[in-house]
Amino acid sequence: MQILGTKKLSVLGPVQICLLLFWSAVGMASTESVVPSLSPTNIFAPASTPAKSIFGLSLFVLAVTGAIFVVVFILLAYVVVKFRKSARDDGREPAQVYGSNQVEVAWTVIPVLIVVALFMATARVIADIQKVSPSAKAVEIVAIGHQFWWEYRYPGLGVVTANELHVPVSDPVHPTATLIKLLSADTDHSFWVPRLAGKTDLIPNHPNSMWIDPQQTGLFLGQCAQYCGTQHAKMLLRVYVQSRDEFDRWIQQQRLPAFVNATASQGQRIFETTACINCHTVAGTVANGHFGPDLTHLMSRDTIAAGAAPNTPENLRLWIRNPDSIKPGSLMPAMQLDDQQLDSLTAYLETLR
Repeated sequence: MQILGTKKLSVLGPVQICLLLFWSAVGMASTESVVPSLSPTNIFAPASTPAKSIFGLSLFVLAVTGAIFVVVFILLAYVVVKFRKSARDDGREPAQVYGSNQVEVAWTVIPVLIVVALFMATARVIADIQKVSPSAKAVEIVAIGHQFWWEYRYPGLGVVTANELHVPVSDPVHPTATLIKLLSADTDHSFWVPRLAGKTDLIPNHPNSMWIDPQQTGLFLGQCAQYCGTQHAKMLLRVYVQSRDEFDRWIQQQRLPAFVNATASQGQRIFETTACINCHTVAGTVANGHFGPDLTHLMSRDTIAAGAAPNTPENLRLWIRNPDSIKPGSLMPAMQLDDQQLDSLTAYLETLR
């Protein structure tokens, strides 16, 4: 916009501005195709079959609506030029045309055909995405949305974790789908990782499901796409797509009980004698709460507070002392511990790897 200048931009009409925005969007799409890894949430670089289907549908819809725009623009420009006011115009109203069957049929049939085509294309993509038959190789995960964090359970693998989802890559030699059952523990949430799949809602007492088959390794970001409370914007998603060997190693590590470290015994006693154990689970200890994330392997995660902050000792200590300083409105209470207790408890949590 700065290139055009304020004075020049002001003379552009609605049609010209729409055309400018349209070609800007096309240019962005072409740029994204050249640099597919520009953003972990880049919708122009799908990395899973459902996301590719949605992307293909979006290109089809853009092409159809773009064609409509071009035709309407050309006709409008033609009318403006052809029938502009001339010096010989006497100001009288021109002859009016009524009852043109051809015009009536054209502006009725053509829009109906366009809508039917878009509807059929959309219905086909929805059916293809929702119609999936689980295979023996599929990884099954239960994702539960909480205010304001994610719980992940791997029923067939005996693993429970939080906020950071790990799945195996699906390569052409070993195609592997990941089936995700979506549940809500409180209010409406929405699971959305743009490069892997479309938005799917988590509704209380109404199980939902989706599937992905990531075709490249790496970190894919997303978040809850449904307003679920004050910290909806910080209910983030991190999906780690790993090779099969790396995923298997991660599963084996997550199955292990918490590491017992004698040097952090004081912190463990504080953890087990405060309200921490009412909300959190640490495998191999008396802590078996289910209101908050499982902490058995807390330090194996890159972030805390559902991706709101890096998982560092400083942030962890701050999170325990005053959760609202990192995520205002979170449902985790401040523990009201003194500095010595905070240091001991933080040291204990750092051993949970």
